[in-house]
Amino acid sequence: MKVTIENKKGLNKDLKVFIDKKTISTYMNDKYEEISKTVVLKGFRPGKIPKEVLKRQFGKVIFNEVLDKVLKDTSAKALDENKIKPAGQPKIDLKKFGEDQDLEYIISVTELPKVEIKSIENIKFDEYNIKIETSETDKRIKEIAKNQKNFKEVSNDIKSSEGYLVIFDYKATIDGKDFQGGQGKNTQLELGKDLFIKGFDKQLIGVKKNGEKIVDIILPSNYPQKELANKKAKFNCKITAVKKPEETKIDDEFAKNLGAKDLNDLKILISKQINDEYKNSLDILSKNQILKELEKFKVDEIPKNLVEQEMKILSQGMKNDEIEKNKKEFEETAKKRIKIGLILNEFGEQNKIKVEEEEMQVEIQKQLRMMPGQEKMVMEYYQKNPSAAASLRGSIYEDKIIKLIKNKAKANKKDITKKEAEKILKAENEKNVKKKTQFINKEDRKVKKATSSKKPALVEKAKSSAIKTKNIKKVSKK
Repeated sequence: MKVTIENKKGLNKDLKVFIDKKTISTYMNDKYEEISKTVVLKGFRPGKIPKEVLKRQFGKVIFNEVLDKVLKDTSAKALDENKIKPAGQPKIDLKKFGEDQDLEYIISVTELPKVEIKSIENIKFDEYNIKIETSETDKRIKEIAKNQKNFKEVSNDIKSSEGYLVIFDYKATIDGKDFQGGQGKNTQLELGKDLFIKGFDKQLIGVKKNGEKIVDIILPSNYPQKELANKKAKFNCKITAVKKPEETKIDDEFAKNLGAKDLNDLKILISKQINDEYKNSLDILSKNQILKELEKFKVDEIPKNLVEQEMKILSQGMKNDEIEKNKKEFEETAKKRIKIGLILNEFGEQNKIKVEEEEMQVEIQKQLRMMPGQEKMVMEYYQKNPSAAASLRGSIYEDKIIKLIKNKAKANKKDITKKEAEKILKAENEKNVKKKTQFINKEDRKVKKATSSKKPALVEKAKSSAIKTKNIKKVSKK
């Protein structure tokens, strides 16, 4: 194989590849030998079919398969030997080819630019360590205990009150007649919650165990049997138990019911849970600081084909006139994204960062736990959508790179309380809201300027343009 570089223009290169016919013949003979073992032809024993016969029967098909393989093998080798990392899929233009001929073709490729990352250790970012005070942990545990109500059965002479749990059987009628869904066993109602039929549980205040109570109620308008909606029903309730709420005792037993070893272990787990709630958001702020610093790094040239691809993603679903109007903004956003991606990728390659299959499975399992009951659907989504799996792999890859950059860069470590964390996140949110408001006001001024024009036909056009531009802005900031 002979490779020469032609028409070198910036990141664009043309590689001329020449492969002699002897090499092509070797590939062809190997293929003929391979298929001779499996092809069945009348009059010939398996593996004993002459090459000339195979050539007459399958020559064109075999040559096309061989040509695809040769192009795949040699083009990859040509790029590798010339240390060219392609930005996107290279184009191949066949110049000369045939079974008994030399092969000659041109690889047109856009090369990834050289990226300077030597100063990565000079990046500065804030790294937050949240100190969760004991009082915060205790407060959260008390809130959990409050929602984990215990009820203890009272004696037969005690009447139910608001907050009590009443268990009863019932049979309901409308105009003295039974109806579908008008019977129930062991129905439980916490009085005061009003979770059954509106106004129902209030009528059970004051009942005792083994007592009976007639509850008159209007069936709701959204009752499953539409013909019964808004009808007056009589529920004959037989009270089987009355239970009084008891304050949940916060002890080792309580902790074990929540999956902890003991109360002390529960406090550790809850403290970590509170920490994670804030740390995840603060880590995003740290990541954004790092990405902002990476924007200052030098990249000689951004590949145009990658910019065009990114612009298509940013403008997906928009009309041609909208795309044209916001072309400059899309281009700037696309270049910024690609630049960051190139820097991160270069750092990842230099540090041999890879995403293992186990890491993919761990991340998918996390998502499965977040969507109980829909595990099969989520799993099938990743199995049937290679682009979704690739996107997930990309996210894991980026997170691993950011983690390594953090280890090498200069962290400004800050120990903060939960309240301070809340303050930082609130300030960041307000800053983002302010930016959004400023943009909206800017677009509104465009509309007002248009409405002052003497051409009424332009008014609605300007309003429409401003609204659509707002939507574009939101997309471009993702």
